[in-house]
Amino acid sequence: MAPLSTLTFDTSFRPDIGARVDLASGLTRITAPNASPYTFTGTNSFLIGREKLALVDPGPDDATHLESLDRAIAGRPLTAILLTHTHRDHSAAAAGLAQRYGVPLWFGGRHRLSRPLRRFERNPIKRSCDWDLVADRTLVDNEVIEAGDLTVTVHTTPGHCANHLAFGLPDADILLSGDHVMGWNSTLVAVPDGSMADYFASLDKVIALPYRHYHPAHGGPIADGPAHAEALKAHRQMRNDQLLAAVANGAKTLGAVVKTIYPTQPVKIRMAARMTMQAHVEYLEDLGKLRVSRGLFGPRLSLP
Repeated sequence: MAPLSTLTFDTSFRPDIGARVDLASGLTRITAPNASPYTFTGTNSFLIGREKLALVDPGPDDATHLESLDRAIAGRPLTAILLTHTHRDHSAAAAGLAQRYGVPLWFGGRHRLSRPLRRFERNPIKRSCDWDLVADRTLVDNEVIEAGDLTVTVHTTPGHCANHLAFGLPDADILLSGDHVMGWNSTLVAVPDGSMADYFASLDKVIALPYRHYHPAHGGPIADGPAHAEALKAHRQMRNDQLLAAVANGAKTLGAVVKTIYPTQPVKIRMAARMTMQAHVEYLEDLGKLRVSRGLFGPRLSLP
């Protein structure tokens, strides 16, 4: 594995939107036209199988993307639609396609928060969540399923959200890592939808799994997935240290912490950073390393 200090983000990925790209025997990628600061170049949908197929993360309910998926399926039988999780950039097209192709939906259960809402609290990404989508089959950890005509292992990887899954293709040494591990940026963890403690635990989990090559749901492939996951873990631990240092130096609010750690980033990036730093605050609070006083004007931070 690479040293932990060598985290680099690859933003060079330039997909041919809508084109069928064969990544390995029995694995195809089709990238949706929904690029944004949060989805990078768009959501990657995947087809697993050769003669029979399973569709992973059908993505946005976009007519152009649905036509691209249909061309890539090319008349072959579709057996199921799988979701890494129920954020709408991955799942919005799922119910319609399941009905269109007459196939079941398989994922990690209905969208749910990682912890209950506190009094006066709101979920900042509520509108991005597919609350009403119901699984025909709820997938569980280490379950081995038939996806199309290939065998896939299910790995629960909560953190980005509570029902996040990764799918392992053992014969190809590939993990479809969803939004848990991506090569273009670190993962958004927005409480209470997500959980930093779960995110760290899921990083340890995938690092220990026997897959070298990761294909995330946004951006290009990661050649050495475990090494990149190790570097992401070190990066998040560095953010913990930076947060504690900022508080020690007088930052008493989340806004002051974000301004200290992310002084020059664009507004949308700082909005995402603020959500993830809130997850770090809760993580450090649970560890007893940070004291948090909550009121109508947001949390006040201090060291124990």
